[in-house]
Amino acid sequence: MTDPADDAPWAWPEDLWRSHVLKIRAGDELRPERWPGGAKAAVALSFDSDHETIPLRDGQTSVGLLARGEFGSRRGSRRILDLLERYRVPATFFVPAVSALLHPEEIRSYAAAGHEIGAHGWIHERNLLLPEENERELAFRALDTLEKVSGQRPRGIRTPSGDFSDATLTIIQETGLIYDSSLMADDQPYEILAQGEPTGIVEIPMEWIRDDAPYFTMDRYGSARPYTSPREWLRIQLDEFDAAYREGGVYQLICHPHVIGYRSRMAVLEDLVAHMARHGDVWFATHGQVADHLIDAFELPRHELPRHEGPST
Repeated sequence: MTDPADDAPWAWPEDLWRSHVLKIRAGDELRPERWPGGAKAAVALSFDSDHETIPLRDGQTSVGLLARGEFGSRRGSRRILDLLERYRVPATFFVPAVSALLHPEEIRSYAAAGHEIGAHGWIHERNLLLPEENERELAFRALDTLEKVSGQRPRGIRTPSGDFSDATLTIIQETGLIYDSSLMADDQPYEILAQGEPTGIVEIPMEWIRDDAPYFTMDRYGSARPYTSPREWLRIQLDEFDAAYREGGVYQLICHPHVIGYRSRMAVLEDLVAHMARHGDVWFATHGQVADHLIDAFELPRHELPRHEGPST
């Protein structure tokens, strides 16, 4: 009879725990000597337009929860677009496909303003809970839907909630995406390694520190409560940017229209953008533009696939 303790992690043989750790790792840091236009540092702003998909993903159909998601489209996204236009700053909008179907004009307005549309799952599903075949089918369906709605085929992904299953990287490669923005092995871009081998996929790392949701989320019946004032959040982001600027790297930010889009929070987001814009040698770019520059600068392989490699919708 097998002792259950034999399955405990402390009892794993070295080859087992090493196999888990080495499955996906960070490769070489991708930091060029200079960014386009001679810029010292790069800024990659992103907005996850989740809207109603967060409660829908969990089967929650409360009118109140859905209304909070609707705010993201009705008011938050418009304020964000206005801010980006005033400062002439491009951004990447990672959009769940269901959100695009609910708000097609909003998604088209992102593309029309010159912003990038990135993949963000079908309904903000949890990849770690999905069988591989379902994750793959939803990935291709989401890409096809975003292209149909926006006229722009996504070239990169942020997996919903940063979930990365054992199959996620393989699916990213199958879809022909050139970059990911879900992992946290560094605060500068790097090439993803699979089993120690280079993949050519650029990782533009996210981090909860450079996110609005962990600081401002409110759950009426749960434990989540806003614990940081907008001004304190701004101080954290200024410190993050200033350090990235000194290092000559990338400052990457994640915000959500249904979180950052309120008046007091938009005020500090504008202060942050204004601070960065005052530096004359900062390159504001979409995540895709950052990935393109790094692929060229470090001569990584380009492996985008024909657009109809996956299942049709």
